[in-house]
Amino acid sequence: MTTVYERRPAPVAPPDPRRSPAAPLLVLLWAGAAAVLALWWSDTGTVVGTAGWLTGAGRIAGLLCGYACAVLVGLMARVPLLERRIGSDRVARWHAMAGRYTVCLLLAHIVLILTGYAAQDRRSLVHETLTVVLDYPEMLKATAGTVILLAVGVTSVRAVRRRTGYEFWYYVHLLTYAALFLTFGHQLASGDDLSGHPVATAAWYALYLGVAALVVWFRMLAPVRLNLRHRLRVESVHREAPGVYSVVVRGRRLDELGAEAGQFFRWRFLGQGLGWTSTPYSLSAPPRPDLMRITVKALGGHSAGVALLRPGTRVWAEGPYGALTAGRRTAHKSLLIAAGVGVTPLRALFETLPGEVTLLYRARSSVDLALGGELEAIARRRGAKVLYALNGPQGQRPSMSAESLRGAVPDLAAHDAYLCGPHGFAQDLYEALRAAGVPDRRIHHESFEL
Repeated sequence: MTTVYERRPAPVAPPDPRRSPAAPLLVLLWAGAAAVLALWWSDTGTVVGTAGWLTGAGRIAGLLCGYACAVLVGLMARVPLLERRIGSDRVARWHAMAGRYTVCLLLAHIVLILTGYAAQDRRSLVHETLTVVLDYPEMLKATAGTVILLAVGVTSVRAVRRRTGYEFWYYVHLLTYAALFLTFGHQLASGDDLSGHPVATAAWYALYLGVAALVVWFRMLAPVRLNLRHRLRVESVHREAPGVYSVVVRGRRLDELGAEAGQFFRWRFLGQGLGWTSTPYSLSAPPRPDLMRITVKALGGHSAGVALLRPGTRVWAEGPYGALTAGRRTAHKSLLIAAGVGVTPLRALFETLPGEVTLLYRARSSVDLALGGELEAIARRRGAKVLYALNGPQGQRPSMSAESLRGAVPDLAAHDAYLCGPHGFAQDLYEALRAAGVPDRRIHHESFEL
């Protein structure tokens, strides 16, 4: 259906001339790891014998694990510089990689240290493990924190995540904060490279307190301020296609949020049993001073419950996040390629991106074209193009190869390309666009599959 969003032109975000801070941040993170290794090197004399080598390797793994824990939490503190300039999905991938490093380093630290101590004391591994856990300072708390971190790691394995709900995964991950609190004392009390070294200890405190400050500010205080200030409530709910609904949210002074077309918020609806889960949904229309809109496909319990929301329901939102905005464009022409409900952020961009814009919409049938009427109206108003890639009469999928894309958009290599859809779809389209001559720097994609 056509909504109030089509009656007013939305402001156009100018290109962002600033370079992405991704490369400098990665250099900084790896420099921190190098500094941790330098700390071990400066504090270690001659390494002698098998026990010495095992213990030394265990110390290195432990230091790097402690550093990786801080990085792990810092990456998901929802710092706007990272979320809006680098992109939430990219930061999430870094977080997932850091999590794998952390678990591997944790296991290596445990095995190497205990094996080294057992060889040094000439005792069995079981006896040495009991001695370390029961007699060493801060070790009981560290053991509890270790169990929590391993549980978080297990629930992050793709095969396990497929069998558990998002809510379970989310709340288990919140226990990471408790794990870091429990293990921090052990790092200072038992870590030979930190204990008795005031400068190193001060740096370690600064690292962890700095990360804690980011979490408190951006994950706790900033959302509280946003919601107290803007007072968000559900204005209306509209059916757009089978299983697809738009939710219009009203609030005060929403222009002060600085949200742009293509971005998303994390939404928590305080009604219909949805208040326990915070879920990312993109804005499906350019934000206005008093209204925002999302469009949701019923794919799970939370998204299905959105259709039952009543006007007046209070909304708790966090954001805006995401870097799939007009600021990424580098060319005068843009091609937007959407699949299914992935059209939502691209619908907002279709209205606001300057220059020549073409939208290619992939869906199973014309019935599944959510927001199709709005797209046609926008195309007529601004002289843009809307192309559809629908299944054939027998269900055959249309070709999305480099050749077919060049046939639909002859000067494709001169376009910026914005992609939004399932991971497999986006990956296939990325490869087709590269084969069609579109430079990597002009292909923009953001995914919620974290």
